[in-house]
Amino acid sequence: MSLLIINIKELLQIRPEGVHYVSGSEMSQLPSIENAYLHLNDDTIIDFGPMGDLDEWNADEVIDAKNKYVLPTWCDSHTHIVYSGHRDGEFVDRINGLSYEEIANRGGGILNSAKRLQETSEQDLYEQSIKRIKEVMTMGTGAIEIKSGYGLTKDAEIKMLRVIKRIKDAFPIKVRATFLGAHALPLSYKNNKDGYLDLVINEMLPEIAKNRLANYIDVFCEKGYFSLEDTDRILTAGRKFDLVPKIHVNQFNAFGGVAIGVKHKALSVDHLEELNQEDIEALKDSNTMPVALPSCSYFLSIPYTPARRIIDAGLPLAIASDYNPGSTPSGNMNFVVSTACIKLKMTPEEAINAATLNGAYAMGISSTYGSITKGKKANVLITNEIPSIGYLPYAFGDNHIDTVIINGEIIK
Repeated sequence: MSLLIINIKELLQIRPEGVHYVSGSEMSQLPSIENAYLHLNDDTIIDFGPMGDLDEWNADEVIDAKNKYVLPTWCDSHTHIVYSGHRDGEFVDRINGLSYEEIANRGGGILNSAKRLQETSEQDLYEQSIKRIKEVMTMGTGAIEIKSGYGLTKDAEIKMLRVIKRIKDAFPIKVRATFLGAHALPLSYKNNKDGYLDLVINEMLPEIAKNRLANYIDVFCEKGYFSLEDTDRILTAGRKFDLVPKIHVNQFNAFGGVAIGVKHKALSVDHLEELNQEDIEALKDSNTMPVALPSCSYFLSIPYTPARRIIDAGLPLAIASDYNPGSTPSGNMNFVVSTACIKLKMTPEEAINAATLNGAYAMGISSTYGSITKGKKANVLITNEIPSIGYLPYAFGDNHIDTVIINGEIIK
């Protein structure tokens, strides 16, 4: 189907082919065309420009976007959206003074989610998860990374990855899968970390690779979870199965995990709430994308990723939702963009770059997603009538999205 959007107040994130991410001062620039049109054919962007250049209105459907902005859909590069049940009881525990670590030590946290998931059938898990997928699509997310890591047994981890594959096959949203077997130690391996690492590397990884269930491999590199040596061992093993590294790192402590990620040419290093100068130096001259998860900091009341230090050092930055039941029970990327502006002191232009083009790069898909570029996928959102693009993060409690188009389909 051919779809033509006309009279666009401003068409944002116009990029030439070959621009895969932006860094430093370039993040404050959001190329655009005022009073524009955008022509989509099936699942592809085929043309755009000023309305004055549009000679013929030859399309199956025409949308008038007068007084509205058009930009690429959000690219959410870090989620745990496939999970079972909720952890609202732990939310109350934190209000009553317990820390994230104290809850985990009591058998809560990741282990709580793992127990529930192990007891949930694959079909039930799929049905719970697709409700969340449908919701984030209507809120403007057009590409999403989904991690395993709430299984912590071979069967349960593979069950999660099968559900992710089913979502990928059933919905127009772009899905990338990450194997996060090293998310926490199961209770049965509490005093046998090496035994669990052997299980992840020698039993889970070969089966996952054989069935092509993941694109990436991830590790929760954090004190009390997996050490630098553990991380190095897991990422090395993942590489042997052609899984590209990504890392959870520096959420609570900065102790060298970023450098390990860069050493392994990780596609992204995510969280970074704690960051030191050594981490910033490690990221310079690398192809690794730093990723901030501002709504996680909001929910847990922990420090926010120092975005200004990262950007002012000339580095790129992506932002993502971290949608999960324990520390970010929301996949609303509009709120993530607002929080990036309000708490991370990013400009609206920087936040939009971080949530579109740089987010796509953090998923390895920026050649086809994340910007308005001829030949890229037809993934765009149309705002309501708003006075400026700054109003999008400013009025953070309102829904500013009128229409979402993913893979050329209007999402109802």
